[in-house]
Amino acid sequence: MIPSSPRSPAGAPASPAPRALPGPVPPLAAGAGRPAPAVAAAARRAPRVAFVCRADAADPGHAAGLPALLRSLALANPGVCEDFLLRHDGLPDDVLAAARRLHPRIVELPAGGGEAGAAPDPYDDLTGAYDDLIELHPRWLVAADLAVLRDPSDETRARYELTDERFWRAYCTLPAHRQHPDLLLHYGPPLLRLRPTTDLARRTALGLRTIGAYEEAVEALSTARSQANQPRFHDAMGTALMAVSRYDEAETHLLLAAAAPELAPKAFSQLARLAWMRGDEERSKAYAREGLDAEPTNRTCKALLQGGYGLPEFAAHRGEASVVSTQLAHAAAYATGQENAGDKILPEAVRLCFGQDASARRWHPVPVHRLFDEEALAEVNARRGLVVGGGGLFLPDTWPNGNSAWQWNVPDELLARIDVPLAVFAVGYNVFPGQSYRRSRFRESLAALVDRSAFFGLRNRGSVERVRELLPERLRERVAYQPCPTTLTRLLQPGWDDGEVERADTVLVNCAYDRAGMRFGDGYPRFLDAMARAVRALRERVDVRVAAHMTADEQFAHDLRREHGITLPVDALYDLGNDAIRAAYRRTRLVIGMRGHAGMIPFGCGTPVLSLVSHPKLAYFLADIDRPEWGVRVDDERLAEVLVERAEAVLDDHGAAVADVLDRQRVLWKVTRENLAELRPALGLQGGTP
Repeated sequence: MIPSSPRSPAGAPASPAPRALPGPVPPLAAGAGRPAPAVAAAARRAPRVAFVCRADAADPGHAAGLPALLRSLALANPGVCEDFLLRHDGLPDDVLAAARRLHPRIVELPAGGGEAGAAPDPYDDLTGAYDDLIELHPRWLVAADLAVLRDPSDETRARYELTDERFWRAYCTLPAHRQHPDLLLHYGPPLLRLRPTTDLARRTALGLRTIGAYEEAVEALSTARSQANQPRFHDAMGTALMAVSRYDEAETHLLLAAAAPELAPKAFSQLARLAWMRGDEERSKAYAREGLDAEPTNRTCKALLQGGYGLPEFAAHRGEASVVSTQLAHAAAYATGQENAGDKILPEAVRLCFGQDASARRWHPVPVHRLFDEEALAEVNARRGLVVGGGGLFLPDTWPNGNSAWQWNVPDELLARIDVPLAVFAVGYNVFPGQSYRRSRFRESLAALVDRSAFFGLRNRGSVERVRELLPERLRERVAYQPCPTTLTRLLQPGWDDGEVERADTVLVNCAYDRAGMRFGDGYPRFLDAMARAVRALRERVDVRVAAHMTADEQFAHDLRREHGITLPVDALYDLGNDAIRAAYRRTRLVIGMRGHAGMIPFGCGTPVLSLVSHPKLAYFLADIDRPEWGVRVDDERLAEVLVERAEAVLDDHGAAVADVLDRQRVLWKVTRENLAELRPALGLQGGTP
């Protein structure tokens, strides 16, 4: 520790104390520390590190110097938030409380040892010596004006003797690119309570939003008094208010933000989304036109102006009683235009489980991201039943809302007034490990949904386990396993011919870049290097192409070309219709995919797959079909070698690989047929299962 000299065993010379200030702390060894908070998975996260400290309660210098040490770590290494492992033998509560105000990741370790204890003090068993120790001859005279030098750490420590407020301000005023989000979020809120400023409030709120703490973001922004001419503040406040479903206030703040030319495109696109979310198509298009005037290439405004989110093709049968009474309502994340290719196919696949007519004549769409209001409730209750799914709807941050804290924007009171049978079908729990969300609101909404459902089926057994953990005991057994219907495409799609497929000598590769920090951490350069080596090896025998489900997925091709000089053709699946997407996956020999549906859709078409596992849902699916060897983690040290080995095994005996896929489909088909046999009567559907 900075404040005191190191102890050494009797007879051993003292060794210099390790300096805490210069340079970053060494990497954390495997297994050390505790899981980091959610924000540690954000895109800006630094490598995981640990700092181990021993404090002796009997030594007053230790208790007094601990705060100085913590301040020095934060200010000298502002981009690092280490796990601070504190081994002590009974520090007073007030000392520990003061330490926790200065660091978000203090892990206490008992000094007594045992399984939870820390390693022995290194000075207990080791001796040390100074370099170039000179022993003075006893006959030499020592000048009277010589003095013993003080430990240089005393001077260093003095620089960090700060009050909490001065320390928090010193950190929070550092340039944003140097700060670690965990530390900013630990110091920002208490400083805002003491001396709020609009800049600090905005920066703190942005950090809170990245971890899904939307209510806290609004609270942080509310501490500061803003002026009308502070557009960045209003942009942050409007976005945060949207996320907690305070829509009138959000619109006011976003209009103030739109007055600034540099923020107008983003603000108008948010206003257009907000109006669409509230069911006001005309207002949405008006805002979208304003956004395009400010930025003609704005993708969100283009989609909203073209009616992409509004699903106009479904409007024809509204109000026709003869049709309405026979329809099923379908709540789903409908994708159009250049949105996610997997989300385009998914609603159709779900509908085909209930019959061969997936058209608007039989189905009434309920976009999950649109506010479920009185009008939507009346539309649903006029139908024969409501199907919710599929897809990873249990996710907090794509279209955040304060009504449910997951993707369906449904208030509890309106959910309770749905009086037709409700089925949740093949939905996924898509939260990343460590990702933060409003757990209490989500649990309440989840319990209400399960309680209201005639059937509640999740698309993998991993999701079943995670969701059951969040439910009261009385509801847990209501959660069933229902595979994603995209995995059954060849068995559900009308007119599908399982005859000989003419496959091209291609391998399609898909990489996902949304939430990149959660997928790769700090290991993206290593991942890209491994993929470059794998691509080079596979190109010796097949044509390797990029399958982009979203425009962001094309980054893989750009990065390979820029960093490794490899140029790959890109198949823009997001630009294709459903039949063309299925055809692309059916014609290739192998798909190596990171997105969930980059594995499930080709699998459903009878094409072998290998998964780049960057999210638990991919491993869940492979476990369900008893083929975990079809996946390889993106951080696997042997990623390139394993990928090439398994891909070549598929290509060497492609017929056997396809046969294995078809065999695994039969397992999922059996589960689906059993579920539908139970569900169809509940929805008032006649006839047998598909």
